[in-house]
Amino acid sequence: MGVIDKFTSLDVKPVKAPVRARKAVAAPVPDVDLPLNSILKGDCIEHMRALPDASVDMIFADPPYNLQLGGDLLRPDGSQVDAVDDDWDKFDSFAAYDRFTKAWLAEARRILKPDGSIWVIGSYHNIFRVGTALQDGGFWILNDVIWVKANPMPNFKGTRFTNAHETLIWASKGEKAKYHFNYRVMKTLNDELQMRSDWNFPICGGQERLKKDGTKVHPTQKPEALLYRVLLACTKPGDVVLDPFFGTGTTGAVAKRLGRNWIGIEREDDYISAATQRIEAEMPLDESAVTTMQSPKAKPRVAFGTLVETGYLQPGAIICDAKRRWKATVRADGSLECGPETGSIHGLGAKLQNAPSCNGWTFWHYEDEKGLSPVDKLRQNYLLATTV
Repeated sequence: MGVIDKFTSLDVKPVKAPVRARKAVAAPVPDVDLPLNSILKGDCIEHMRALPDASVDMIFADPPYNLQLGGDLLRPDGSQVDAVDDDWDKFDSFAAYDRFTKAWLAEARRILKPDGSIWVIGSYHNIFRVGTALQDGGFWILNDVIWVKANPMPNFKGTRFTNAHETLIWASKGEKAKYHFNYRVMKTLNDELQMRSDWNFPICGGQERLKKDGTKVHPTQKPEALLYRVLLACTKPGDVVLDPFFGTGTTGAVAKRLGRNWIGIEREDDYISAATQRIEAEMPLDESAVTTMQSPKAKPRVAFGTLVETGYLQPGAIICDAKRRWKATVRADGSLECGPETGSIHGLGAKLQNAPSCNGWTFWHYEDEKGLSPVDKLRQNYLLATTV
């Protein structure tokens, strides 16, 4: 597979100043030579060893759970549960599993950029061993996120609690390492509340569940909603996301949709075939749709004084609140004067209303031939005219 991610953008017509038209662009390509947007067949450790140091922005890993199942798992009616009994999930001992985990994590840490991060998902069978290996390998755990399954498989034997969750560990390269977290995006996604570390998603099902001849292609296919949140939380368009246990390509499908570059590593031919078809059929979002998901902190910050400097509002201009209760004069440094009171657009607005705070961009209005408009309109006009 070659590079398959391409995006188009919407032309934006500026209001007050000329701006070059935007062009349709593909996701940015890193400077280093990487097998972007392709699946590498074979052992994940060997393939990671071939990747350059500090070349990957994020890793999402869904390693073997080492379930250690003994015999078939049956339902009360005697039918067999389609559980994980594949060879790729079998290890001779915990020691063998630990050696494997430490080896692939060592390569993962090497290829991560200094400000990159890693997500690993697992069940109680393996996640504590993986967590220990992460810490022993120099990673710094930022969060453990609990994926609460809305529709978990019941415990058919009735001998234990129903296993209704899995755990994701999110870690940076070290205690003092910088890392990307799109806090504003997560808050917006969560109806303006801080995103918590307990996430509720149903297990993969319906049309999203890949099947062949009526049988699941992969026993532990992850829901796309889970990867959607992870990628939005820690990456931006054009970033490189590696999945060393690619399976049926959930990471690649979501990455393509969101304008991220991806690299998958997988050993099983059936999974590679299913992932290839799935990702080729995936449609990337328009560039403008992806852009709206980014944190406002990532956008150019515009000070009110900049609008004065650039002539969008002249010193001496009069602005007022929407009900025309207060009028203020714009001063040369971007401050406002209302009678004996002075201050910033936010500070003066709060003082006049005797309020703890005020969003001056929406409180203060200017008047033109069409009537009153919030000064935020001028800020948006400025951004449209200066952002290319």
